[in-house]
Amino acid sequence: HSVPLPDGTEIGHLLIGPGGVFAVHAEHHPQASVRIGDGTLRIGDTDPEPYALGDRFGAGRAQRVLEAYCTFPVPVGTVLVFTGVASLDVVTTPPDVRVLRERQVSALAPLSGVLTPTQVERVYDVARHREAWAGA
Repeated sequence: HSVPLPDGTEIGHLLIGPGGVFAVHAEHHPQASVRIGDGTLRIGDTDPEPYALGDRFGAGRAQRVLEAYCTFPVPVGTVLVFTGVASLDVVTTPPDVRVLRERQVSALAPLSGVLTPTQVERVYDVARHREAWAGA
């Protein structure tokens, strides 16, 4: 949780398991209708605002750090979680980005086939060491 990066930003959460590694970012919009896609985010009746997903939440940085300390590829995807929303409409996202409501996060648990149990342990060990993130 709250992986600090040298530029003062942080990766909200890293989810590590057999299905890979995910940089997780949560946004709370109580009882709002949220629509995301085509590079925009619309909350309620507001005008759509530009909202680039790309590497905005640190997945690329996490992958570089983890692969620098592991002897195997460490794919890292992005998970954007909207909490408290009344509705969530996802139009399009980049292929490595998942947009979920808080109740849907558990759907990531059964994912497998990306990392072996030994690799999961290695990634977890690296991710816990703050020194590894100093050059991120």
